[in-house]
Amino acid sequence: MIKEALGKLKITALNEMQNAALAADAKRDLILLSPTGSGKTLGFLLPVLKSIHADTNQVQVLILVPSRELALQIEQVFKAMSTGFKVNCCYGGHSTKIEKNNLSQPPAVLIGTPGRIAYHVRNESFSTEAVHTLVLDEFDKALEFGFQDDMAMIIGQLAHLGRRILTSATKMDEIPAFTGVHNAVQIDFLRDKVTAPDISIKAIKTAATDKLEALLALVCKIGNHSTLVFCNHREAVERISDLLWNHGIANGLYHGGMEQEDRERALIKFRNGSYRLLITTDLASRGLDIPEVEYIVHYQLPPTEEAFTHRNGRTARMHAKGTAYLVLADDELPKYLKKAPELEELPAKLSLPQATSWLTLYIAAGKKDKVNKVDIVGLLMKKGELAKEDVGLIEVLDKTSYVAVKRNQIEKLLQRLKNEKIKNKKVKIEISE
Repeated sequence: MIKEALGKLKITALNEMQNAALAADAKRDLILLSPTGSGKTLGFLLPVLKSIHADTNQVQVLILVPSRELALQIEQVFKAMSTGFKVNCCYGGHSTKIEKNNLSQPPAVLIGTPGRIAYHVRNESFSTEAVHTLVLDEFDKALEFGFQDDMAMIIGQLAHLGRRILTSATKMDEIPAFTGVHNAVQIDFLRDKVTAPDISIKAIKTAATDKLEALLALVCKIGNHSTLVFCNHREAVERISDLLWNHGIANGLYHGGMEQEDRERALIKFRNGSYRLLITTDLASRGLDIPEVEYIVHYQLPPTEEAFTHRNGRTARMHAKGTAYLVLADDELPKYLKKAPELEELPAKLSLPQATSWLTLYIAAGKKDKVNKVDIVGLLMKKGELAKEDVGLIEVLDKTSYVAVKRNQIEKLLQRLKNEKIKNKKVKIEISE
């Protein structure tokens, strides 16, 4: 089954960490320590797959994660493996009614955030009797987010656990007792030089009062390359985003104070190329399903070396190269830097980045309306008269769908689709705000 799953994922060989996780004694708990972007998801999903029984019609594997984005990412990977086993996702901001309906026919693998899984455990939405494997993914981040109580309550209800798998991108002094992890096999790839990213660290020096202007100049210099701009505070994210929009530079913003739907839409547009810039807090430093990022900009310096490492981990993933810029005010310089960064000169004359070649189309129908990617492609190409190369990434959610469409085609497309139906139903189709 492992071989078939890897074939579905088009993976010909596992990396050293994944092989070690797969070979570990399945009768012992597992602690998997490995950097962000090193393939930990497969590192635990493959051992999990070996433990699922086809003749059990209850939840067998419970995977707890610190964010909905990570939950969806793991679900996507598991589905792509085409194992034949059902998988479901539960997270805040998602309808509990839909989740309860899904759980009425229990999945073999249940993925979710601690708060939402705790809700379902308390309300007995699913039986915990057959759960034999627990995965605590990005456990260090879950502790940082304050999910201890929910995780402890959930674990306390899992009476027949046979194995616990804990993953982390940082080494912890001790594993909290509530996890029940004992006599564990530890696989530590945190100091493995092979997985160390190749990142150039560069600095922009400016006066504190000129930081915003310096950032604008840096964005212009970077141009239309995928870039994450990190801030320590939500207010700074909002301020920077407004400044860039005022200069006609499209961007998305992402922080914990936003509505879930708005955060989701920003990530979709970043993934599909409608935005090349995402302004964010450390919420986006880990666990997000976003593509390889070419540049990291630290507008505000993270307080710790660990946070700095996680931010930079969004670029130079899987042995590629990347660049991280620090916008330094006056004599600001983090103590955790091993050496002084190379200074970068900013252009005297600003040349604003051109608009991206993609825009995002919103369709008011999704999985719950039995709409899939094939339906959308058919609508856009047959009725909308688009060529294959004019259609980009398609994402189908529960009640909505989003499609990247070439900017120069979208107005004509909307005219052609004005009176068209999808699944014999007329739905709203418009440019996503």
